[in-house]
Amino acid sequence: MAHIRAVSTTSEALREVGGRLRSYRLQQNMTRAELALQAGVGLATTVRAEAGQNTSLETIVKMLRALGRLDALDAFLPPPLVSPIQLAAFRGHERKRARKNGRRRTAPESIAEQMNAEIDPENSHR
Repeated sequence: MAHIRAVSTTSEALREVGGRLRSYRLQQNMTRAELALQAGVGLATTVRAEAGQNTSLETIVKMLRALGRLDALDAFLPPPLVSPIQLAAFRGHERKRARKNGRRRTAPESIAEQMNAEIDPENSHR
C-alpha cells in the first residue's frame, strides 16, 4: 500500500482509498456482493469505490461500518486541536466562523492589545 501524501493527486488518493477498502474486505473474506448487501449500497457502487472512482463520503462510511472499520475515520479526519494561545485569544470560546475581510489579528496581537487596554485604557484601540 502506498501512502497518501499532500502531493498526491485526487485520483491517486481515491485509488489508494479504494485499494484499502478492498484490502479490508478481503481480510474479512467477504465478497463484493456481501459487502454491498451489508453496507446497503449497490454492487456497482462497491466496485466503483474499490476501483478508486469518485464516490460519496456516505458510501465510504457505510462500507467502513459494514467492515467494522468505522473507527478509521478518526485517523482519517481527527478532531482539530486548539492551541492554548488561540483559546486565550477567543477567551475560552471555540471559533464559529472565519473573518471575510479586514486584517486578521493573530492571537499574540489580541493578547497584547488586551494587556495594553488593561494597563492604559485611554490609549487602547478597542
